[in-house]
Amino acid sequence: MHTRAYYHKLRAVYTPRRPKLVIIAESPPASGKYFYDLTGRVTEPLLRAVMRDILGISPDSKEEGLTKFARAGFLLVDATYTPVNKSFAPKERNAKILKDYPLLVKDLKRLLPKRNTRILLIKANICRLLDTRLQADGFNVINRGVVVPFPAYGQQVRFREAVKALLGT
Repeated sequence: MHTRAYYHKLRAVYTPRRPKLVIIAESPPASGKYFYDLTGRVTEPLLRAVMRDILGISPDSKEEGLTKFARAGFLLVDATYTPVNKSFAPKERNAKILKDYPLLVKDLKRLLPKRNTRILLIKANICRLLDTRLQADGFNVINRGVVVPFPAYGQQVRFREAVKALLGT
């Protein structure tokens, strides 16, 4: 398992100076297939869905996709940097996310000096746990109660429809 600093270092290469959209996902996966890790493949479910449904591209490499993602002003942040998708029961997973919420807010404040940047929450538990909390802390969460499912396990169409509705694309 890697540290928060390790994941932030990978993300830093592709962090736009002034993000236009921040996507908040749950955590790096236990599999090690982290969104910003170039050793992965463009076929990873989250990367493929974000590139296709948000950016409108099908990159040949992660580097190409992430470069275009950053140039568009997009950024992906995780709610926690402890991989919680396999080793935690749902209740424990949510508790870990809430425990790390102050770290998420600190990260967002550093990345988004202006709080009007749009934030899109992905994954049902992240939408339920963080939508109203982040709004109460002054962030511009565009979900407003709309759950955007993780784009895997048969949820790809629902992901695409929710993202298009929220982003107006």
